[in-house]
Amino acid sequence: DEVTTRLGVRLICMNRPGYGESSFQPGRRILDWPADVAQLAVALGIQKFAVAGHSGGGPHTLACTYALPDRITAAVTLSGAGPVNVPGATDGMTTLNRFGFKYGRYLPWPIGRLITWFVFHERCADPGKAMDRETGLRPPADDELIARPDVRQVCLQSEMEAFQPGLKGMSWEVHLITRPWGFRLEEIMSPVYIWHGTADNVTSDTMAQYMAAKILHSKLTLCKGEGHLLIFPHWKEILTQLI
Repeated sequence: DEVTTRLGVRLICMNRPGYGESSFQPGRRILDWPADVAQLAVALGIQKFAVAGHSGGGPHTLACTYALPDRITAAVTLSGAGPVNVPGATDGMTTLNRFGFKYGRYLPWPIGRLITWFVFHERCADPGKAMDRETGLRPPADDELIARPDVRQVCLQSEMEAFQPGLKGMSWEVHLITRPWGFRLEEIMSPVYIWHGTADNVTSDTMAQYMAAKILHSKLTLCKGEGHLLIFPHWKEILTQLI
C-alpha cells in the first residue's frame, strides 16, 4: 500500500464472480468480465484507466484490453496464465497445475468441480497450513518471499477472502481459462506489459513468451530465477510502467 500511495495511484481491486463477496455467475464467460469492470468505472466516474491481473487474472485483464480499447490506457499481466494449446505451455509446472491446464478443458464441469473440491478443500479450510506444507516445493525465490511475515499475511488474507464462499468460483475459472477465451491475442490493440518469472511453476514462462509474440503492442519482462510471486519485489516498477 505504501508504494501505491507514494506513486499517487488509485488502486481499485475487484472480486471476480464466485470469489470473496462477489456472487457466482452461472454460465460466465471471460468476456463477461469487461462489462463488470466498465460498469464499476461508470459508477465511480472513471473514463480511462489501466488494468492489471495476477495469475488467473491475466486472461481477464487481456479480455478488458480487447473489449474496452477506448478506455484502457495500458495493461499488465503478472505471472499470468496463457493459452494452453501451445507447445511446451505446461513445461516446468507442478504436477497438479500441469494436469489442470492439460486436461481441464476436456473435463465436464461437474467432474472438474468435484476434482477441485477434492484437491483444494483442505487448503480452503486452512490456507496457512497448506502454505507451510508447500515449503520446498515452490521456487526458492517464492519460498524466500513467503517467509517474510508481511508477504505471508497478504497471501493468507487473499486466500481466506477468495475461498470465503467455497470453491465453486475457482472450479469454474479453471473451466474458463483452459478453454478458448473468446478473442484472439492479435486483436488486442492496447499496450500490454507482461511480467513473468523463469522459475514460475504455477504458470509458465512459455505462456508469457507466446502471448508477447502474439500481442502487437507488448513488452515482455522475464525475471530470471523468480517465481509466481514476483509482484511483491517488482510492484513499484510495475506501477511506474503503467503510469
